Amino acid sequence: MSAPRSPSNNAERQAPLAGLKVLDLSRVLAGPWAGQLLADLGADVVKVERPGAGDDTRSWGPPFLTDVDGRPTSEAAYFQCANRNKRSLTVDMAHPDGAALIRRLAAQADVLLENFKVGGLQQYGLDWPSLQAINPRLVYCSITGFGQTGPYAPRAGYDFLIQGLGGLMSVTGRSDAEEGAGPQKVGVALTDVMTGLYATIAVQGALAERARSGLGQHIDLALLDVQVAALANQASSYLVSGRVPQRMGNAHPTIVPYQDFPTADGDMILAIGNDGQFSRLCAALGHPDWALDPRFATNPQRVANRGVLIPLMRQATVMKTTAEWVALLESQAVPCGPINRIDQVFADPQVQARGLQTSLPHPLAGTVPLVANPIRYSATPVVMHSAPPLLGQHTAEVLAHWLGVDDAACQHLRDQQVI
Repeated sequence: MSAPRSPSNNAERQAPLAGLKVLDLSRVLAGPWAGQLLADLGADVVKVERPGAGDDTRSWGPPFLTDVDGRPTSEAAYFQCANRNKRSLTVDMAHPDGAALIRRLAAQADVLLENFKVGGLQQYGLDWPSLQAINPRLVYCSITGFGQTGPYAPRAGYDFLIQGLGGLMSVTGRSDAEEGAGPQKVGVALTDVMTGLYATIAVQGALAERARSGLGQHIDLALLDVQVAALANQASSYLVSGRVPQRMGNAHPTIVPYQDFPTADGDMILAIGNDGQFSRLCAALGHPDWALDPRFATNPQRVANRGVLIPLMRQATVMKTTAEWVALLESQAVPCGPINRIDQVFADPQVQARGLQTSLPHPLAGTVPLVANPIRYSATPVVMHSAPPLLGQHTAEVLAHWLGVDDAACQHLRDQQVI
């Protein structure tokens, strides 16, 4: 077997998923997040939406984008976070001709994303068995709250519900010994985002397998499954020990000190991962003796005696401001940092240096500010080429490009209220 050809320069190399066609029938966050990632990697992602309404998140505001004259539009900020680089096609799948049109598109697609209730697409002939029959190469990714099987399969699933049911909230929030104790959800729809990431990985895995077998397959992805998998060390600690993890606020169950501490003007985070870091921290705090104290000298000892150590440290950390501590501790290679508000995040020099805030031209707002994709390829950089689309913005364009539908046929579909 000959070795793969090495391109002479990067200009010859395409985006990783260039040429891939993705039909995105999903709404809200988990599915659209996956669709956006696939689009960022070069796929042609067509977002299929309901005429006149579209994705639910289009109306999840305020805030809404403002137009070039400063007047509010109907485009919610929420929608902007998960629909970059896509084209919007409006089709009424409840109309027989609309369902038929989507089937024609699916016959041309490499990937289909959907997050309807289990069995919800069968009545339209858009379920996995129906589309597999017309396109055996199709990778069909179903995202639901609870999966295609099991007693909860018929239920609707939302991120907040899954954070509770899946155990995340049981280990998030102040401990029972503190004022304000109680389970707490994460401040973003983290289970949805993680499910979108798993979906993207699963799709790419299925595409790699298809390159060998020539056949697509069905991906059954559930928010609950993802949340349980993402319990990570908390789950493994329970499975190994039989002890149920408890809420500990910002403290870590097996590393000390690894939490927030008060300063003269706010709070900071210390994340001490080994005994050497702890020794340097103690010296910076003015208490080198703590590193020699048998109660604190090693991490297991610190975990056992956290109730003694943490109050002592809190008395020391309030003596300087957050900025002063961060400057001092960073100079001593002690992991630390501030607790930033989101405005401070985007003002941070490292965030700015990495280009994590970007903007794209928008037909109503002029430009729309967005968070950039964090993937950094050396040879095929992620290209953010188009803002989240207006509802139905690319309907005629997609039908012409994918199916060869001309203007007259497109107008007929509009007259019949199919698109």
